[in-house]
Formats: sequence, C-alpha cells, structure tokens
Amino acid sequence: MKKTLLALGLLVPGLALFSGCASSSSDTGAFQPVNTTKNNLEDSAHFVLLDPGTQASVTCSGIQETRLTDGRMQILANLRNRENRRIQVQVNCVFKDAQGFVVEDTPFQNVFLDENAQEGVKFVSANDKALRYTIRVRQAR
Repeated sequence: MKKTLLALGLLVPGLALFSGCASSSSDTGAFQPVNTTKNNLEDSAHFVLLDPGTQASVTCSGIQETRLTDGRMQILANLRNRENRRIQVQVNCVFKDAQGFVVEDTPFQNVFLDENAQEGVKFVSANDKALRYTIRVRQAR
C-alpha cells in the first residue's frame, strides 16, 4: 500500500512536469501589421473630415500656411457650408514634425456655419517644431 501511494505521489508530479503547456501551431511569435495603408488619410492630407455628416456638409475652399517671425506655423483654413441650413462643427489642428509625429494637438473649437457660407479658422503652433499639419473637422456633440 505504501509503495502504491509512493509511486502515485511520484507519478502525478512527473506527468505534470513533462506534459507542459500545449501550444497552437499558429503561435509563431511576432506578427506583421495588417492594413497599414488603409484609413490613414490623416498621415498625408492637410484637411480631413472625421464623419459622414461632415463629408456631406463641409468642404475646405482654401488653406493658407505661413511662418511667423519666431518660427511658429500659422494655418488659416476657409471652411464652407454646403448645406441650405445652419450647422455647427468642431475643428482642430494637429501639428506634426518632418517625420509626421505629433508635436501639438490643439483642442477642438466650435464653428458655426450659416447657410452656404464660408468661415475662416486660424491655428498657430506653440513652437517652431511644427513642419506639417492636419486640420480635422467633426460634427459638434
């Protein structure tokens, strides 16, 4: 009886030790990113619309980019309401360095656009590190 208990006492931990964790055959370590060029318009465009509502309602008729004397970037965007009704949107600007990394993200500001009207929106970067930018427009919440 003692030999049977001793054998079982050694056998159970031994089986647990040698069984290990089962791994799936698809577990191969690091994975390649998927769809890296899909939905990345903000990486290349100066003006983006963030939802379908603004796609139908807002357009940008012009963007003016200037450098101030202290090296900061100033952006003037001319937003246009394409609808026959007054709308409210929120607009911000993301300033980026030469490689496209964000150096400043301005808070969203409310803009009211009258029927078929145009409204200018101005953004100024906080420092001289901004070399690129993206103006983003979304529906007001």
